[in-house]
Amino acid sequence: MIQPLFNWRTGLAIIAIVIVSGTIIYSQLLAKKIATEERQRAEQWVEAGKLLVNDTSGMSDRLVSLIIAGNHSLPIIETDEKDSVVQHVNLDSMSVANDPGYVTKKLKEFRAGNEPITWKDPGDSTRINYYYFGNTSLLNQVRYYPLVQLLIIALFIIITITALTTSFRSVQNQVWAGMAKETAHQLGTPLSSLQGWVEMLKESNADEKIVHEMSKDVDRLKLVSDRFGKIGSSPHLEPNDVILQVTAMVEYIKKRAPGKVHFLLEKGNIETLIAPLSPPLFDWVIENLLKNALDAMEGKGTITVTIEETEKQFTIDVADSGKGIARQNINRVFKPGFTTKKRGWGLGLSLSKRIIEQYHKGQLFVKHSDLGKGTTFRMILNK
Repeated sequence: MIQPLFNWRTGLAIIAIVIVSGTIIYSQLLAKKIATEERQRAEQWVEAGKLLVNDTSGMSDRLVSLIIAGNHSLPIIETDEKDSVVQHVNLDSMSVANDPGYVTKKLKEFRAGNEPITWKDPGDSTRINYYYFGNTSLLNQVRYYPLVQLLIIALFIIITITALTTSFRSVQNQVWAGMAKETAHQLGTPLSSLQGWVEMLKESNADEKIVHEMSKDVDRLKLVSDRFGKIGSSPHLEPNDVILQVTAMVEYIKKRAPGKVHFLLEKGNIETLIAPLSPPLFDWVIENLLKNALDAMEGKGTITVTIEETEKQFTIDVADSGKGIARQNINRVFKPGFTTKKRGWGLGLSLSKRIIEQYHKGQLFVKHSDLGKGTTFRMILNK
């Protein structure tokens, strides 16, 4: 099924991008406008101060005083031609009193931020004053507002995605559990019937070989039903010997594999390895990994199962000499429905990962894979 190029998620993403972009552009334009106005205010303040000193008529005193007194927010530092600080306004008085280098730091900051206003004395060409000014809190707020907005939006998106992901996983888990329980339930009735028929065949002196094979198939179906029943609920973990469990599954698959496939079980000097397991589910994982290895080799090759232990953990590597997994597919092999086989539902590895990571609190991942050389799956479990 071809997915539409445009859907509601794409539409929401485009709208969000447009809104954020528009806000950033508008904020920057507004910041430039405020910066221009603040420079004009600084120039007016400088001219008013000089006029107050030089105008002996007193006619402009009131207007000049209003301009000077009206500057409550724009920080300004005045220096002379020798770069010595003459005066400053609207700096933090506590910082000025407690930090001798505070004014020098602010002067350096103002120099980097804005071009100074230069005033030359008309009567003395050697007398030059420079007025360095900083940004008001309003301008800083307008400039940093888009960053704050982006942070809030990013936080909102993260919370939303986390909530949706958690909700999706919860629903997915409920579907998994419901499907598994229903499968076990559906298998229960025909299994009981088959067991009855097998017992009747035994009593009627039917061919012993046929009855034996049918009993094995019924036991196999009972095992499958038991596995689905346990995966649909929280299984009870009990101490079991990992070596025995793995050995039994390797022997089981070996009997059903082509003669050109060789099996190797490498466990070093480990004779017993006790760990909390759900045997039916753990066996299912080993079986899935071995069957995948068989499918990858197409009738010939070597499957090597390696068991190693540390003080608190142990690892099981299942390596094959098959066709390998393409790099772009390595992260997809555990997703439900993904398969490269012509036949298959793509659920085996997904179920295996669920069993190991959710039920046994371990890890299952592709250790490495090379096209044409083979693949190694690694399982890590606690003792």
